Amino acid sequence: MTNRKSREGAPRARGGRLPPHTDLNLLRTFLAVHRSGSLTAAAPLLALSQPTVTTHIRVLEQQTGHCLFTRSSRGMEPTAYAQELVGLLTGPLDAIAALEGQSRAFSDDTVPLHLAGPAELLATRALPALAPLVADGLRLRVVTGLTDPLLEDLRVGRHDLVISTRRPRGRSLTSVPLADEEFVLVTAPIWADHVAGRLSADGACAAVREIPLVAYAENLPIVRRYWQTVFGKRLTASAAVTAPDLRAVSSTVVAGAGYSVLPRYLCQDELASGRLVALDDPQEPPINTVYLTERSTDDTHPDITRVRERLLDAARAW
Repeated sequence: MTNRKSREGAPRARGGRLPPHTDLNLLRTFLAVHRSGSLTAAAPLLALSQPTVTTHIRVLEQQTGHCLFTRSSRGMEPTAYAQELVGLLTGPLDAIAALEGQSRAFSDDTVPLHLAGPAELLATRALPALAPLVADGLRLRVVTGLTDPLLEDLRVGRHDLVISTRRPRGRSLTSVPLADEEFVLVTAPIWADHVAGRLSADGACAAVREIPLVAYAENLPIVRRYWQTVFGKRLTASAAVTAPDLRAVSSTVVAGAGYSVLPRYLCQDELASGRLVALDDPQEPPINTVYLTERSTDDTHPDITRVRERLLDAARAW
């Protein structure tokens, strides 16, 4: 399926070996195409659209550095390398399918839906909202990460839905607004009491100079944006603590380590109980819209519609 030029730059897999960390979904698609003899016939076996099946095969060819199929009047003819892979993969993949309780290697009614997004939003909002669907038979596979790499994986079919922190560009993906994250400048009561005088006299921007900063990343993306939006100033502080999970940032601030800027949904219980204190109450707090994003082709999974609708409905209360 690939031409010579597209294969020349790829790292070639020797013999029947595969590159490390090859996506299992790509291998399942490859085996389904081999067994069914065509991209069109493989698509319903996998509950995928034909363009997604085509993309999976192309990605696997790029990763292995080998052409896997050639077109003929009889359908998709496997290459010699593909035949080697079939011998290696058939037993393990069918064994996995059997362990999953499937009656055959590829069942169109039990294929998991692949959902990806920020760890914090998935853990505290999205996955609890999907619990009733899981009880009703939905199977989920969840991946967490940053928006840009997740969107790239969505384009090549590794995910079905991505909760993204920005609207993607281009026509290959389509998105709808899911929710607005409102950001809050917070600290523990002990620090709020410590700077109460300066907070009253000079405001939050000056008062927090006496408090250590706890942040998501070294470049302080969330805190810097708050400073620019609310105070109209460039942030000059550096972090005392960084943790790549906003739940860890929240718990560290609650414990008294310093101050931070957090999404309100993630700290509203702590604010209500008094374990955190808001240091500022701007008229227009910074917000960031998160989007529910999928490929622009037809639905690639039988459960994609009800998952999308369930998340959109639940997000009204977030």
